[in-house]
Amino acid sequence: MSNTRSPKTRSAKTQAAIDYAAITGMAVLMALNYQIFILQNAFAPSGLNGLATMIQYMFHFSVGYFSLIINIPLAIYCWLFVHKRFALRTITFTLVFSGALLLLQNEIDLSRFIYHTEDGRSTLLAPVVSGAINGFIYGTVIRHGGSTGGTDFVGEFVHKRYPGFSMMHVVLAINVVIAGMSYFVYDYNIEPVALCIIYSLLTTMVSDRWIQSGKRAWKVEMITSHPEEVTQAVIKEMHHSTTILQATGGYSHEGKTMLVCVINYHQIAHMEAVLSRFQDTFACVMPVNETLGNFRKIRQYD
Repeated sequence: MSNTRSPKTRSAKTQAAIDYAAITGMAVLMALNYQIFILQNAFAPSGLNGLATMIQYMFHFSVGYFSLIINIPLAIYCWLFVHKRFALRTITFTLVFSGALLLLQNEIDLSRFIYHTEDGRSTLLAPVVSGAINGFIYGTVIRHGGSTGGTDFVGEFVHKRYPGFSMMHVVLAINVVIAGMSYFVYDYNIEPVALCIIYSLLTTMVSDRWIQSGKRAWKVEMITSHPEEVTQAVIKEMHHSTTILQATGGYSHEGKTMLVCVINYHQIAHMEAVLSRFQDTFACVMPVNETLGNFRKIRQYD
């Protein structure tokens, strides 16, 4: 019996290796982010790690240990009842993050790199920088099929049981509680509440933009009397094709041809130049948040 494996199987294994390498790298980066920008600056980040940060501030119990205590049971439940692939990749992130953070706290001296606001530096910079970094981390981990744990596990549970329920409400509620608790933890000061909100907003904004990066496009719907000529121009000059649909004018009731094409975000000016050569052609343009299938493959010819 032959042991030769198909290219598809090897490709899947290669992609899995890339995914786990990216998740591991992002977990180490998050540990550095916490150690350099968050843990020494008297504010709580969003999610369950915000609770862990406040516990470390009050009782000197490391975020690394707390993350393990919270996420391992959640990962086991997610593995058994929700989604094995998601659970495995997320627990990989959690284990690496906790191990790296404990190593940084106990074995590696980063004191010369730590941004510490008590020495007169801006208190705003720490949540701004750490929130942006964490947004990039979160977006990258999501793109590779995992998550950073905590509220993401909760989200999977809720989505499994109530598919139509918006997770934004759950995440918002958790972040509101964390921000409110930080007022009492950090010496009844309103500033940590504001810093938590800033951190949460930046993390969400950056992660959303990063998750969508490279996937946004324009959908162009064209009405023309020269469908073949326009199509050939789009194929030759823009390396995309069109879908040709037959339509009827609502006013004249005459037969029309509509072309539908999805192009890269940066190609809109080029498309306008192409259509300007056909005087009886007009188009409407709509943003596309994400493209699937072979659109990404076609982009290599841009």
